[in-house]
Amino acid sequence: MANTKSAIKAARKSTRNAARNQATKTRLKTLGKAVQKAVTGTDAAATRAAAIAYSSALDKAVKSNVIHRNSASNHKSQCAKYIFATAK
Repeated sequence: MANTKSAIKAARKSTRNAARNQATKTRLKTLGKAVQKAVTGTDAAATRAAAIAYSSALDKAVKSNVIHRNSASNHKSQCAKYIFATAK
């Protein structure tokens, strides 16, 4: 248990940030699965829209330090591969 006033505040903050991070990561996983599902479909516009939403969510997660920027870059690159593969 935290002993000092600042440690108590840090513990509260840590709990709050962990909840925020978990929600963001869950949203990213959901959007990633939506992109995968859209790629298997035939609608190119839906695939593109899903990819744009996923890329945007990745950028926001990087901005709030939920995931590393290189990790987001890798995910976006894979997503772009799917988009260009379906476009051809």
